[in-house]
Amino acid sequence: MAVGERGPVGWVCFGPARGEVPGAAPGAGRAGEVYALYVAPDLIGTGIGRGLLAEAHAAMRGQGFATSALWVLRDNRRARRFYTRAGYAADGATQDDVYEDIHEGVHRDVTLTELRYLREL
Repeated sequence: MAVGERGPVGWVCFGPARGEVPGAAPGAGRAGEVYALYVAPDLIGTGIGRGLLAEAHAAMRGQGFATSALWVLRDNRRARRFYTRAGYAADGATQDDVYEDIHEGVHRDVTLTELRYLREL
């Protein structure tokens, strides 16, 4: 967690990969996953995200992971650039998440596509 003068301003959550990751030994705990990374919107670009990700990578290496995976929304170009600069690359895997959107009493399903990114630790 990153803490500033106003309290928490960012956090990262990671652990074992939730699915098979190419190149990682099945069942050997060799692949980690960044589940979520959040930085207060007004502090994006200040290095907080880079620092949190670096700490997550160090902790994953310490836990014996050789690869880090993460899922990022296809349409989130800013996040995709951030992860690419951090050494991640899309491996071609995708997944769709369907959410129910309720606007003015009208229900509709919204599908968000995520891309998997990988990086060696």
